[in-house]
Amino acid sequence: MGRRRAPELYRAPFPLYALQVDPSTGLLIAAGGGGAAKTGIKNGVHFLQLEQINGRLSASLLHSHDTETRATMNLALAGNILAAGQDAHCQLLRFQTHQQKGKTKVEKAGSKEQGPRQRKGAAPVEKKPGAETHQEGIELSVENLKAVQTDFSPDPFQKVVCFNHDNTLLATGGTDGYVRIWKVPSLEKVLEFRAHEGEIEDLALGPDGKLVTVGWDLKASVWQKDQLVTQLHWQENGPTFSNTPYRYQACSESGTFLGLGTVTGSVAIYIAFSLQCLYYVREAHGIVVTDVAFLPEKGRGPELLGFHETALFSVAVDSRCQLHLLPSRRSVPVWLLLLLCVGLIVMTILLLQSVFPGFL
Repeated sequence: MGRRRAPELYRAPFPLYALQVDPSTGLLIAAGGGGAAKTGIKNGVHFLQLEQINGRLSASLLHSHDTETRATMNLALAGNILAAGQDAHCQLLRFQTHQQKGKTKVEKAGSKEQGPRQRKGAAPVEKKPGAETHQEGIELSVENLKAVQTDFSPDPFQKVVCFNHDNTLLATGGTDGYVRIWKVPSLEKVLEFRAHEGEIEDLALGPDGKLVTVGWDLKASVWQKDQLVTQLHWQENGPTFSNTPYRYQACSESGTFLGLGTVTGSVAIYIAFSLQCLYYVREAHGIVVTDVAFLPEKGRGPELLGFHETALFSVAVDSRCQLHLLPSRRSVPVWLLLLLCVGLIVMTILLLQSVFPGFL
């Protein structure tokens, strides 16, 4: 039997490093690039429109945003605002979608921001030389907002970014070990403190104002502003080997499922509370998986899921975005169980009445 394969949803013209899904619009946002090196590999953020076509989830390129010489390595999403980690900086982007009606729009050749691909089944459109034609449907525009340097190590690099729950603050972490908190969208710095000796691997802002950070120094810490509340110790969660160092790699909010991508390109889906493996594709990408994201359970998520329980997207340095679908697990509704119990009780009483007349 051949190796299990995940369907390829999209292939970009550059390595992919970051991924987000907008629940309200059903947009899949993938970003990456070749960086500042003059290799001919572009840098950009691609906005993909997710759709159900003939019972299958598909994606088509809606908009390509050129980030010039800066590859986007990490992303965070708050409504229609993206925070993109590019080298030592954080760049805010605002995107807007609108419905195009009545006529096509022709852009000049060489435009940095490309329009949507022509959908299958659409009537062919005669193109003028050096121009690109947009078909009727959804259009998207992207605006560069503020940008700020967020890391100041000798080799500065922003490794992680996230918004708080009401999208008024933004937290960044990088190779210098400092957490910096910024107002949105002004990017005015409101807090700065050293959280780790070495690189910050991940961070998460909670609704109560607490901050969780994990770093290269083998520590996972909980903060209230810049005050340390507690630290997590791996050995308490055993079993472990006493002489083996363990390093926390990521922190995230709780949910129904846990998505995992490995350095060998494998992708898995687990039940969050029990870590039971429900889905696994070995070496789906064949190279390190750089980011994964679930299709949200709100907004357009249920409509796009169809008859599946969840959908996980993965991206890697191989420039591919893959789709991992978890079929709905069959379960008996509670109301049906209650009905069966009542029916069983009634049948038992009738059987006893027939065997022992006068039982009731």
